Amino acid sequence: MDTDLLKRLCETPGVPGRENRVRDLIMAEIEGLADEITVDPMGSLMAKRNGPGKRVMMLCHMDEIGFLVSHVSEEGWIYVNPVGGFDNRNLFSRRVMICTKDGDIKGVMNPGGKPVHIASPEDRKKIPAISEFFVDIGLGKEAAEKVQVGDYVVMDEPFLEMGDKVVSKALDNRIACWLGIEALRAAKESGHECELHVVFTVQEEVGLRGARTATHKIQPDIGFGIDTTLSCDTPGVPKQEAVTVQGKGFGMHIKDGSFIADIALVEEIEALARSKDIPFQRTILAAGGQDGAAAQQAASGARAVGIVVGTRYIHTVTEMIDKGDLIAARDILSAWVAAN
Repeated sequence: MDTDLLKRLCETPGVPGRENRVRDLIMAEIEGLADEITVDPMGSLMAKRNGPGKRVMMLCHMDEIGFLVSHVSEEGWIYVNPVGGFDNRNLFSRRVMICTKDGDIKGVMNPGGKPVHIASPEDRKKIPAISEFFVDIGLGKEAAEKVQVGDYVVMDEPFLEMGDKVVSKALDNRIACWLGIEALRAAKESGHECELHVVFTVQEEVGLRGARTATHKIQPDIGFGIDTTLSCDTPGVPKQEAVTVQGKGFGMHIKDGSFIADIALVEEIEALARSKDIPFQRTILAAGGQDGAAAQQAASGARAVGIVVGTRYIHTVTEMIDKGDLIAARDILSAWVAAN
């Protein structure tokens, strides 16, 4: 498994509407793997491999959750507006990076208020709103000369391998970018009948926006939404709410808040997985959505499924996946394309 590529994908910053650096990395990786590579007006990267068969689309969103700078005070405190969903409890005392047109600047994020030594019991119970958090880059009043409204902010934490696990920020959804690249690589090696479109979409975390415009253009017959999903196989969560259990294979995504998978396509993929000894587990997510919904609802509609990888501690800097689950997702996508 090429963890170096996954590491580079995860550590490259790119929030909704600011995916260009991730796109550039992917574009370099897929050179020679597609018959046609284009970028649409919203910024989604489209890689097409020709074929006489049905039109198949794999959707892999590039954006990670983060922030846009909303205000820089005279004193140099930098305030932010979220692009994507955060649990504010996970934002205390975070190292961050502000990406500006002149370069990246390290900073630290904290909420306004008293430190623990002088905080009252009531202060310690409070979970601040995102509007109360600020970034300190250590430059005081000079910050206004370096940072402007609209610059973007990402978490700044390293990629780690821990036994059979990988831990990083932005595994949601750079694992899909990795899978999309690997699918193109496998398709070139194996050959295929389908007309294959692997699309690295923008702005999924704020409403599947890039997927909607890309699917409107391509109008697929079949769509694969490739993404993370929850893996709550950890203390404090009832087993019936775990969604996935790590180490049991890729997730065959049946339903979430945005779409219901085509059951015949689900069963076809499951039969192929069994024939190839590729482990999988069915998944249902009570809420939330993913790019597969956009494919399903494009133009006159498409058959759609989700291929997902269970992820612990999602939307944090400690997102964790099992390498075996990621390999299973890679293998089923490669096998399906080769058979179609």
